[in-house]
Amino acid sequence: MKYMNGTGITAKTPWEGHTEGMPMYLDYYEGSMCEAVERIAEMYPNNIAFDFMGRSTTYTRLVQEIHKCAKALKTIGIREGDKVTIAMPNCPQAIFMFYAVNMVGGICNMIHPLSAEKEIEFYLNESESVTAITLDQFYNKFENIRHNTKVVNIIIASIKDELSRPIKAGYMLTEGYKIKKIPADAPVIRWQDFMNMSRSCFYNYRVDRKADDPAVILYSGGTTGTTKGIVLSNFNFNALGEQVMAANPMFRPGDKMLAAMPLFHGFGLGVCIHTMLSQGGRCILIPRFTAKTYAKQITKYRCNFIAGVPTLYEALLRLPSMEKADLSSLKGVFSGGDSLSIELKKKFDKFLYDHHASIQVREGYGTTETVTACCLTPPHMFKEGSIGVPFPDTYIKIVEPGTDKELPFNEEGEILLAGPTVMQEYMKHPEESAQTLRKHADGLTWVYTGDLGTMDDEGFIYFKGRAKRMIISSGYNVYPAQIENILDAHPKVQMSCVIGVPDAYKMQKVKAFVTLRTGAEATEETKQEILDYCRKNIAKYAMPYDLEFRDEMPKTLVGKVAYRILEQEELAKIAAEQEKTQTV
Repeated sequence: MKYMNGTGITAKTPWEGHTEGMPMYLDYYEGSMCEAVERIAEMYPNNIAFDFMGRSTTYTRLVQEIHKCAKALKTIGIREGDKVTIAMPNCPQAIFMFYAVNMVGGICNMIHPLSAEKEIEFYLNESESVTAITLDQFYNKFENIRHNTKVVNIIIASIKDELSRPIKAGYMLTEGYKIKKIPADAPVIRWQDFMNMSRSCFYNYRVDRKADDPAVILYSGGTTGTTKGIVLSNFNFNALGEQVMAANPMFRPGDKMLAAMPLFHGFGLGVCIHTMLSQGGRCILIPRFTAKTYAKQITKYRCNFIAGVPTLYEALLRLPSMEKADLSSLKGVFSGGDSLSIELKKKFDKFLYDHHASIQVREGYGTTETVTACCLTPPHMFKEGSIGVPFPDTYIKIVEPGTDKELPFNEEGEILLAGPTVMQEYMKHPEESAQTLRKHADGLTWVYTGDLGTMDDEGFIYFKGRAKRMIISSGYNVYPAQIENILDAHPKVQMSCVIGVPDAYKMQKVKAFVTLRTGAEATEETKQEILDYCRKNIAKYAMPYDLEFRDEMPKTLVGKVAYRILEQEELAKIAAEQEKTQTV
């Protein structure tokens, strides 16, 4: 295919291969997500769909469990268009539920299981979910806020339910005993009881859903930093699968992808799970991510593809267990979620070479508004500092921020995206949907990303920064405005400002500055009180690592808090500490 450069001139894309500049259009499956998986199961019934903590599940069993789960959903009253919240790690029950909700015509509302209570309450109400599924260890958070929502049923699953006997015994001794027991009379449906309800449903549990019907809700701060549900269709996810395959011609059915990126994240759900399962791949499910478990599974299963954020690759470099690892099975290593520094790429590429891999890290770029990645470094062509070229049938252009005026090659502007993975809308936010999704004279609907970048004369994109204020910590988007709203609601806080501080492992960590109300004392006790309050209202990944009191905040000329001055002050502190260390 061709994609547009910053001047409106077409440029030959490295994806075209031997097509000599002729447009290349992929064939996209027009059914639902679950039908795409069923189609693959018919082709490869005995192939393994996923592995979970030593237990393998074939495509045949996957489809059987999806049907069973769909019947159970119908039995408890899930109707077409109903929202079902899935707050789960990467585990079998989450996979079965995701496709079963799709089969009965529902919409999956994907959220982080480690979200704070108030965040869960917001997600349930924003989506108007009628049912939710989570793990036993998160039961109390859901129970504490369910009376403020429209949720009728809460389904409780447990990791131990999907383990083989020997693994289950070990799990109960090391992890299971830590989980607080749920009362016998708790108003929930246990997973096994739920699945047994399928016996009460005999027919009419499938609902015919079209490619463009809404199927999934993922959450993002959009262009304003306010949490919004991004509505994505069956077609968005199925198209992504085809695009990823076209961008990775070395993929073969049965190839193994290490699925450590979480299900509530477009990268994890779209690439590591649905792309693999809709194309005949094999997912190695990682329920709780640590660098050590990640490294162990890469070598144990001899994975062919791995995806992660830069912090993961930085951590792998420091793991003693990786010293003698054989990585010759790798066909693709993808980095996304944050900028991959040139130096880290060089270090990890050398690491791959030293461990017998014949490939390099390939950096990509994307937004939740396009499910996830929509741009990737080709396997055969790399440019230092570039995030690659658009996927087949995806268009990127660089414009003057907020306008439709295209800019020349190598001139910095706002990155715009168009293609088959573009979202339908921001749920319940028509004004921001209209601001973000704009139709141009070329007939395409473009996503205004709020990100800044350039394009060279060969069509390679270079990410330059974020026009919107956002912190990326270990690959998670953290929106300062949301945390400031929570801090400002504390009775002792007059004003707050949240910034990202550079961190060797997380890339950025969150720091809060607070001006107290009159009468409140800036003591260690007050600091701990505010931090304890934050822990109840802010997800772990967004939690400030430190809180600093200020008598007065620096201000801009128009009276806004000058957060950039606070950022510069922190950078100066870090530089001073580094200089002091070197001197010593």
